[in-house]
Amino acid sequence: MVLEATYTTWDFVRWSTLLLASGWYGAFWGISMLGWSVARAVYTRRPRSPLASARPDTPVPGVSIIRPLRGLDPNLYENLESSLRQEYPNFEVIFAVQDPDDQALKVVRDLIANYPSVPTQIIVGNEVVGSNPKVNNLVRSFQQARHNIIWILDSNVCTESGTLTRSVDALTRPSPRSGSLPTTVQPTRRSRVGVVHHVPFAMTYGASQSLGSRIEEAFLNTTHAKMYIAINYLAIESCVMGKSNMYRRSDIERLTALPSSRGQYKRQRITDTGEPEPPIYPPEIITGLPAFGEFLAEDNMIAASMMHELGLSHGMSCDVAINALGPMSVYDYIERRVRWIRVRKHMVLTATLLEPFTECLALLFIGWYVISVSGIVPFWAFALVHIGGWLALDLGVYAAVAGHPLPASKRFAFLFAWLLRELMAFPIWLYGVLGSDVVWRGQTYTVRRNGKVRRREQDSAKYLPGRTLLGVVFP
Repeated sequence: MVLEATYTTWDFVRWSTLLLASGWYGAFWGISMLGWSVARAVYTRRPRSPLASARPDTPVPGVSIIRPLRGLDPNLYENLESSLRQEYPNFEVIFAVQDPDDQALKVVRDLIANYPSVPTQIIVGNEVVGSNPKVNNLVRSFQQARHNIIWILDSNVCTESGTLTRSVDALTRPSPRSGSLPTTVQPTRRSRVGVVHHVPFAMTYGASQSLGSRIEEAFLNTTHAKMYIAINYLAIESCVMGKSNMYRRSDIERLTALPSSRGQYKRQRITDTGEPEPPIYPPEIITGLPAFGEFLAEDNMIAASMMHELGLSHGMSCDVAINALGPMSVYDYIERRVRWIRVRKHMVLTATLLEPFTECLALLFIGWYVISVSGIVPFWAFALVHIGGWLALDLGVYAAVAGHPLPASKRFAFLFAWLLRELMAFPIWLYGVLGSDVVWRGQTYTVRRNGKVRRREQDSAKYLPGRTLLGVVFP
C-alpha cells in the first residue's frame, strides 16, 4: 500500500512563515554581527593622519568648521574648544547664532580670547528659508565661509583633535573598505565621497546622569551605533545623522532636494575635465542649502541628495562624535524617539514599519517561533542565549566605539537602562507611527510628505526664501 502525503493550505502557510521567520531572524543576527565586526576593525585604532604634522605653508584643503548655537548646551565650552584644538594647518571656526542676546555668545567670546591664533568668525542672525531653524541659522555661515570644505558640528558635540585630519582624508583620499570605513556606492560614472559623517557616542556627566539620559546613552552607544555602522557599511541607502557632517559647499550648491532630480547624474554630459556638466535649473527652482529648509531631518536629506542627485558616496572616518547629554527625563527620551519615528515614517515608510521587528525582544519571539518546531529547547533557555548573545554584541560595539569596555562603576545602571530601552521600544514605536506632530526645541511641527515640516503656530507664508531677520557679522 502506498501512502500519499497530503498538504493543506494551512501547512503551506505554516512552512512559508517558518521559512520567512528563520530568514528574518538570521538576517538581523548577521547585520548585528556585521556592525560589531566593522566597529572592532575600524574604531579600535585611530591612526594619526600625515596632515596633522603638515607645515603651516603646506598646500592642504582649507576647512570651515561651523558650530550652530542656541543657548547653553551641556559641556558647551569644552565642546566648542575641541574645534579650535584640531591638528590641521588650514581651518577656521564659525560660530552661528540667531539671537544677539544668546547666552552662548559669552562662552564663545571667552573661548576666542583664549585661542587668538585660530581664525574665527561670529555670525549673528539667520536667513529664513524654511521651517527648520538650524538650516536658517546655517545659511549665512555657508555663504561667508572662507573654504569650500564645510564641517558642521552640533553644539553638544565634542571631537578628538585628530578628527579633522582623518575626515579630510576620508573626503579626499578614501581607500575603499579599509581604514576610513568608506560606505561606497557604485554609481554609473564616479564614486567620489560627498559627505563624511561620524557615529555619535553619548556621554553623561555628573548631574546629567538621570534615568532618561542613561536610556539615551544605552541606545546610542549600542543598538544605534551597531545598526548605523552596519547600514553605512552596506551603503544600500542613505543613513546619516547630523551631529558631525563634512561636505563640499560646491556639491551642496548643486542639490535641489526634488524627487525629479534623482538619478540626474546618470544623464549629465561629461566635460573635457572628466567632471559632469552642472545642470541648469529654471529660476523658480531653489538649490543649495535653502532647498532643505523645510526638512526637519535636513542632515539625511542632504546626504540622500548627494547619493541620488550627484551619485556621490558617503564616508565614515574612524572617529566618533562625542555627544554630551544633559539631564533628560524618561518623557524627554520618549519624545525624542517619537519625533524621529514620525519624521522617518514620512521619509522611509517601509523601513519604519519594519523597525520594531529588528529589536532584540521582537527577534526573540520570531526566533522562538522557528525553534519551537523542534520541541527540544525550552523557551527560557532560548531566551537566555538570545538575549545574552545580543547583549554581548552590543557591549562589544560599545567597547569598540568607546575605545574601552563598559566601566565597572556604571555597569549595573547601564544594563538596567539597556533592558528598559528594549522593553520600551515597541510602545514608543507604536505611539510614534500613530501621529504626525513633533516637538523640537519648544516648537510644535507637523511632519508632512517626504519629511517636510510646518510649524503649527505660524503662517507658512512667513517663510520666504531670502528674508533676513538680522545680519550682523562680528569678525
